[in-house]
Amino acid sequence: MFDAARASLIASKAPVPPEIAKTHSGLIAAFSLHLVKPGLFPVELGRAFNRAEDLRLVADYKGDPITEEEALWALQHAKTFLEEVEKRFTSDWLL
Repeated sequence: MFDAARASLIASKAPVPPEIAKTHSGLIAAFSLHLVKPGLFPVELGRAFNRAEDLRLVADYKGDPITEEEALWALQHAKTFLEEVEKRFTSDWLL
């Protein structure tokens, strides 16, 4: 999701300083501001991106396990996220 969001921001030519798009929180904020709020991506996608980041933080930094249900949720939403990005790359929304 991180790389797909970064590619979308680059392709959209959004005015995002490179140092912001290097962190998860900066990239999520930029994706929301430049692609979700203007309606280029669905709000649900932005929410899923945020939630996946929350799960990543728990697993990576708190050391707490996430449930199988949470993992499956994240996997499904990551797939949907990538499909939405791919749709936009194969359409004329970037022009």
